[in-house]
Amino acid sequence: MNTNPKRRFSKSLVGATLSLSIVLSAGTMFTNTHSAYAASSSIADNVITTGKQFLGVPYQFGAKSNNTSAFDCSSFTQYVFKQGGINIPRSSKQQSNVGIFVSRDQLQPGDLIFSDTNRDGIINHVSLYIGNGQLLHTYRAGIGVTISNFAGSTWDRTYVTARRVLP
Repeated sequence: MNTNPKRRFSKSLVGATLSLSIVLSAGTMFTNTHSAYAASSSIADNVITTGKQFLGVPYQFGAKSNNTSAFDCSSFTQYVFKQGGINIPRSSKQQSNVGIFVSRDQLQPGDLIFSDTNRDGIINHVSLYIGNGQLLHTYRAGIGVTISNFAGSTWDRTYVTARRVLP
């Protein structure tokens, strides 16, 4: 056993420094997690705000990417996410394979909801969840970009999955 007081003090100092370093690192980790959530929330707000600027823009099946005079469901989500700096594929089926899975009970504003409205086993619709049980999307000529309630809707009854593509 080492009884040298200087050596014991040095070991205690190293131990205390290491402990303090771990505590400060953990604090930074939690701060960064909060910042990441805040950044993600901010991006979601921007994507939703951008999408709402197109309320009433006509629906057109097969609308071209980057065309803001008419959208189909997936060209709409592709466009608004691109404005938020997030690139997603063109079709709803392709979009359903990006990001991470989100269960219905964990939906957050900015998540994508995918439906099979034809009930043929193939995803054919995407909506943007905007919070409070509402969707921002476009789905039919004469309606255009609109906000719909999710619960009890066609998109709820034909729900397949949801994905989070926000960082």
